[in-house]
Amino acid sequence: MACTWFALAWGEVAGPGQRDGVDARRAARLAAELRCLVCQNQSIADSNAELAVDLRRVIGEQLAQGRSDREIIAFMVERYGDFVLYRPPFKATTLLLWLGPALLLAIGVGVFARTLSVRHERAAPPPLTDEERARARELLGAGTGKEGT
Repeated sequence: MACTWFALAWGEVAGPGQRDGVDARRAARLAAELRCLVCQNQSIADSNAELAVDLRRVIGEQLAQGRSDREIIAFMVERYGDFVLYRPPFKATTLLLWLGPALLLAIGVGVFARTLSVRHERAAPPPLTDEERARARELLGAGTGKEGT
């Protein structure tokens, strides 16, 4: 039932040139690669927002005009920016997006290592003085009955 509804939904926004299965699959694949700008955590294929419906319609129209997948994606990026892509290109404006997770991981590892180091320094008892060592030997020797050994 859900598959039928999905097919009907695509049929409503499909242009006249998109009736064959190849264009329908291309439209579905392209819609899955583009982020819904309203929902942001869904693709335009999954979103029910008006903008997502409009973008699916634009994809269908552009497929009907014979545009390639790259041309359609380039059109969407030109119109909405790199944010519309789930996999934005690696360039200066998306540098933080690509390197941010690694940077956060490195900071987290550094903080964790520093915390362990400080904890280790606090937990380690200070070394015994010569007097304390002598007293310990004296006490240990007296308790075992082997004095002077």
